[in-house]
Amino acid sequence: MKQTKKAAIQGGGGSNHEIAAKAYFNTEDIEMVECNTFEEIFSTLKKDSSVYGIIAIENTLVGSILQNYTLLKDSGLVIIGEYKLRIKHQLLALPGQSIEDITEVHSHPMALAQCAEFFKQYPHIKMISRDDTALSGKWIRDNQLKGMAAIAPQLAAEKYDLEIIAKDIETNKRNFTRFLIISDKGKIEVEELLVANKVNKSSLVFSLPHSEGSLSKVLSVLAFYNINLSKIQSLPIVGHEWEYMFYIDLVFDDYNRYLQSLDAIRPLTKNLKNLGEYHVCKRSFDTVSNDNRSLSEQKTF
Repeated sequence: MKQTKKAAIQGGGGSNHEIAAKAYFNTEDIEMVECNTFEEIFSTLKKDSSVYGIIAIENTLVGSILQNYTLLKDSGLVIIGEYKLRIKHQLLALPGQSIEDITEVHSHPMALAQCAEFFKQYPHIKMISRDDTALSGKWIRDNQLKGMAAIAPQLAAEKYDLEIIAKDIETNKRNFTRFLIISDKGKIEVEELLVANKVNKSSLVFSLPHSEGSLSKVLSVLAFYNINLSKIQSLPIVGHEWEYMFYIDLVFDDYNRYLQSLDAIRPLTKNLKNLGEYHVCKRSFDTVSNDNRSLSEQKTF
């Protein structure tokens, strides 16, 4: 009998993490392990290697989620894939209410900020920060709180029997979050991708010696091997003033040439670590309508 996949997500049921998990694995048949924090996701995977982790790593409006880079580096877990999700915010309330009935809106502070323009036309509504978008809706449902609304994904409305009283209220319609899929058994999955000749992206972390042009030398080598640098993020090394860890994402067409580039940059770096090799679809990404496609059409691998 085929075993149901399990995915550890940050936040409650109906969250964007759950949406990303179902879309990446292209199935509704997946058991969600709800975690209060990103740290809890990593500890869950270490306790149970059958569980996958879904972690947000960057957003097109607010940038990188820095703590997750460090958690990933220190965990020993492996990135096996990624998923880019269009973020859409719905205003949810108990059935039978209109927006004129609402006096308070509860949600994560980031969601509140991303919908601030919409609420300028409703100055009577008080904005209240909470830890989670979807769980704000659950709290309203559980306590049958009339006059209160939550900003959350549509999936939360379906899970908690709430009505959408205002749809797609986010200010910026080009709001995407990139999620990483991580696993304790990632090496096995990467080997399967290599057999299928599908690996075309990797994530690395390293530090650099204090010498002139040390970063430019690494980038020049990657360019020589036709490796595309799609992301670079630096974070300070605690206890080593003015020294940094560099996290980079590489995209490539030739896996052997990519391996050659790693051999070439290794002497130029310190503590080079491969965080994962995986596959991403290179088709153009419809930044507006992609979220309206079926799960099978949204799949990125």
